[in-house]
Amino acid sequence: MKLNCTISAAALLCMAVAVAACGTQQDGSGNGATKSKQATMDEQQASKRAEEVVRQAVDGMSPKPTLKRTGLRPLGACVASDDGGSDDRVQYRLTYQLTGVPGSKAKTLVRQARDAWVKLGYKFQSSDADWSDPFPSVSMRTEPDDFWMTALTGVVDRAKGDGLAAISVTSPCFAPSGGSTADSAALHRTHVDERAGHRALDHSSRIYDALQVRHAQAQVGDGISVYEDSEERYVHHAWSTQPLAEDETVRAMARAQTYFESAGWTVRHVPTGTGVPAIVARNAEDSSVAQIAPSSTGAVRVAVTTPVVPGETAVT
Repeated sequence: MKLNCTISAAALLCMAVAVAACGTQQDGSGNGATKSKQATMDEQQASKRAEEVVRQAVDGMSPKPTLKRTGLRPLGACVASDDGGSDDRVQYRLTYQLTGVPGSKAKTLVRQARDAWVKLGYKFQSSDADWSDPFPSVSMRTEPDDFWMTALTGVVDRAKGDGLAAISVTSPCFAPSGGSTADSAALHRTHVDERAGHRALDHSSRIYDALQVRHAQAQVGDGISVYEDSEERYVHHAWSTQPLAEDETVRAMARAQTYFESAGWTVRHVPTGTGVPAIVARNAEDSSVAQIAPSSTGAVRVAVTTPVVPGETAVT
């Protein structure tokens, strides 16, 4: 039971980060300012600002949660390479679970995060959350520096309405320094669990068949990687389709949703800056979570996160 609860929230955080990253470069009105920020930002500045955005949401919360940082890599390849920037750009990604409060209060914490960000003048990515949903999510961005953040509720016990609130913040893309990104990627891709990796790749293959769209050439950040925290480890597989027209994207997303529903996955939608919602789906059998998100280039980004089962053999 513990594994299912953890992956439900933590893997949704992986998906939230990917969805936010797909939209980071999409706001044409602030594009010049954003590019200027990208030219001058470094990891320390991005980290400081991301922490500030989290604290702005959390400091006034009641009941007061305890922040538990997840195992997502803080510095990773820029998923949103949609504006012609160099392929070696990076983004700072910060994710916290809000623990130490009753599961029935998770929705309240998400709403309080939304309220705090609204008071600061931050903008919704597309629209407010559906507050009739017992497990809502809200996605916003800061102005003028264009950090993207999501507050969401992972499902712990659907029957009781218990959830686990979490917050993720993703910086704009900026140029890396010191080669730390390559070193980090090598570290996390050295020990990929064989069976979990096979499960993630199998899910990706079935999603590819459902989309019925050719995949694009591999980009920075694509392929297999491993995320871990003090308790669990997850295999993450990411790839993209070739660019599609909007009507093609809508049809491909509909085919993917039909596949998930017919295969018994639990499906939810997350707003994106493209106008076409992303799909986040959870597999009840192995607790894998899949995310399919349209991007401003027309490509559809796919990511599958699968938990590593203790005792399974890792390969090097």
